[in-house]
Amino acid sequence: MTELIWDGKYDTNGKRTAPLRVSLPFQTVETVNESVQQRQIMLDLFSAGRDPDWRNRLIWGDKKYVLPSLLDEFAGKVNLIYIDPPFNVGADFSFTATIPDYPETDDEDETSEFVKQPSLIEQKAYRDTWGRGFDSYMQWFYETIVMLNEFLADNGSIYIHLDEHMSHYAKIVLDEVFGINAFRNEIVWKSTSAHSDSQRYGSNHQTIFFYTKGDKWTWNEPRMPYDDEYVEQYYRYKEPNGRRFKSGDLSAYGLQGGGYVYEWHGHTKPWRLPIDTMKRLDAEGRIFYTKNGVARLKSYLDETDGMPAQTIWADKQVQYVVSWGQEKVQYATQKSEGLLTRIIRASSNENDLVLDCFCGSGTTAATAEKLNRRWITCDLGRFAIHTTRKRLLGIEGIKPFVVQNLGKYERQAWIESQFTQKDAQQKYREFILDLYHARLLNNYTWLHGVKSGRIVHVGSVDAPVTAGDLAYIAAEFKKAIGTGKDAPTSNVADILGWDFAFELNEVAKQQAAQANLDLRFYRIPRDVMDKRAVEQGDIKFFELAALKVETKVSKKKEATLTLVDFVIPPDDVPQDVQKAIKHWSQWVDYWAVDWDFKGDTFHNQWQTYRTRKNPDLQKSVVHFYERAGAYTVVVKVIDILGNDTTKALKVEVK
Repeated sequence: MTELIWDGKYDTNGKRTAPLRVSLPFQTVETVNESVQQRQIMLDLFSAGRDPDWRNRLIWGDKKYVLPSLLDEFAGKVNLIYIDPPFNVGADFSFTATIPDYPETDDEDETSEFVKQPSLIEQKAYRDTWGRGFDSYMQWFYETIVMLNEFLADNGSIYIHLDEHMSHYAKIVLDEVFGINAFRNEIVWKSTSAHSDSQRYGSNHQTIFFYTKGDKWTWNEPRMPYDDEYVEQYYRYKEPNGRRFKSGDLSAYGLQGGGYVYEWHGHTKPWRLPIDTMKRLDAEGRIFYTKNGVARLKSYLDETDGMPAQTIWADKQVQYVVSWGQEKVQYATQKSEGLLTRIIRASSNENDLVLDCFCGSGTTAATAEKLNRRWITCDLGRFAIHTTRKRLLGIEGIKPFVVQNLGKYERQAWIESQFTQKDAQQKYREFILDLYHARLLNNYTWLHGVKSGRIVHVGSVDAPVTAGDLAYIAAEFKKAIGTGKDAPTSNVADILGWDFAFELNEVAKQQAAQANLDLRFYRIPRDVMDKRAVEQGDIKFFELAALKVETKVSKKKEATLTLVDFVIPPDDVPQDVQKAIKHWSQWVDYWAVDWDFKGDTFHNQWQTYRTRKNPDLQKSVVHFYERAGAYTVVVKVIDILGNDTTKALKVEVK
C-alpha cells in the first residue's frame, strides 16, 4: 500500500511516532440542570461505591490530553464519531464577541461586535497544528485518527469533515489507519451559497469522509428530498388543490404469479391488485385514468420520504447555517443541525454514544441531545465551551450534563516531566517567578518573590489559593516587613494562582485590607506548560475579575440575589471595545446559581443568559427554600469573552 510520509511521522530510529498516552483523572467543575433529588441520588451512589447514573460530558481541554484520558473508560464503546477538525489556517480559534446594547446610552458610534483573537492556549494549539505547515498538521491529524479508531465500537462509524485543502491528504491517512476496505463514502456537502472566487471556480462545498470500524455497522437508511428537476419530471400531475402525484403501472404483465384477471373500466387484463382493493382505491380517489381510460395508481409527493440519500448533499434538510437563521450563534465554523441530524440518525440508534472532540459551537452535542443519544464533546476554547453550554440550555427538557476539565492533574503531570523530583516545588516557583519577571526571595515560606516593590506569592499546582493561604501570607508578611535584606518594604502583594477559591477576590481582599495589605490576584496561564510559548515570550498573567452580589432573605424563606457590579480587568480587551462599555452589565453574558453549595462541585440549578432573540439580561432572581438553615450560595458569571468568575455567599434562612 502506498504510504504518505511527512517530517515527524517517524523518529530518528525509524520508529513511528505514537500519540501521547497520558491518562489523567477528570475534574467535574459544574453540573448543569440537575435537580436537588438527582443530586442527592448521585451523591448516595458515589458514597456507596456504585457507578453514578450516566451524565453527558462537556469537557474543556486539549484533545491531546482529553482523548487518552477518556480511552480507559470508552475504548471500543463509542458508536459514532463526528469531527470537524480545524482546516482553515489562521481562522481556527478567533470568534466574534458581541457587546450588548445598554438602554441608557444613545451613542450611535458604539461598537457592538469585535473579533476576539485566540488566547495563548489556543495559539499553542495553533502552533502544534500548523507550526511546521503541512508536516505538523499531518502528524497532528494522524495522531488524532489513531486515537479515535480505538474508541469505536465494532458497529461504529466515523465521519471526518474537511475542505479542499486537506481532504485528499487526509484520505490517505484514513485508509492507512482504518484500512481501505473500511471506507464507505466521500460526501460532498454544499457549505455556502454560490459566490465568486478570483480567477478560479467558486468554492462552495466541503468534504465528509465516512468510514466504519468493522464489516457490520449501524445503518438506518437516510432519505433526502427529491430535487426540483426530478419532481417536475415524475410528479408532473396535480390535483385541483395543487397536490402533486405520479402514476404507477397497475397491470401485472410479466409479474410472477400472473396477477388478477378481471375487467376494469372496459379493460380486461391481469391486474396487480384484487378487484376489492381496486374498488376501495377508486372510491378514495387514488386511481388515475389515462386518455385511453387505463387505470394507474396515484403516488403523492407529500406521502413519500424521498429517495435514499446520495453522496451530494445540497438539499434544504442539510442546508448550511444562514446569517439570519435561528441556529446562528456567532461562531464562524458552525455547522447546521440538519447536517448532523442526517449523520446521527443514519449511523446510530437511541441511547448510543456519540463523540465529538472539536465541539466548536456545540452542534453535535445539541443534535445528539435532541435525538436522545448520549454524548461526549470537548474543545480547547473557553468560548466554545460557553457557547455550547448556552446552546444546550436552550433545549427544552435538556437532561443533566457535566462540565469537566483535567485541571490539577494535567499540571501535576507537567511538574513531574518538567522538574526533577528533588526540589521540584522550589524549581517550579523559580520558573513561574521568572516568567512573571519577579526576583526570587529566600528564607520565606509564603513570600516567594518580589516585583517592582510588590511581594509575590506563587500558588500550588494542585490546590486553589484560599482565604487560609492568605491568612498565612499576611501573618508572614507582618513578621517579615522591614526585618532584613529581602524583607518587604511596602504593603502590596501579587497572588499568582492556577485556581482560586470562590470567595477569594472579594472576601479575602477585605480581610487583607484589615491587615493593611493590598492584594491583587493573577491567574497563572496554562501556557506556562508550553515550552515554545515560554521560549517566544508569549506568557501573560491576567488579573481576576471582581463580582458584587446583594442578598436579601424574607420571612417566607425566599432569598433574592441581585447582581450590582462586575469589574473585569481590561488587559485582554481592545481599547475601542472598552470605550463601548457604558455600564458594567454589558460585560455579563450569563450567570448561574448553586443555591446550596456543598463543597463538591458547582451545581447549576438556575441560570439566565443573553440570546440573539432576547439580548436583555435578568439581574435578579428569587429562590424559595423549603427548610430553614444556613446555606452557602455560589454565583457564577461568564463574561462576553467566555471567562468565568465565581462568588460564594452565606445565606441564613429562618
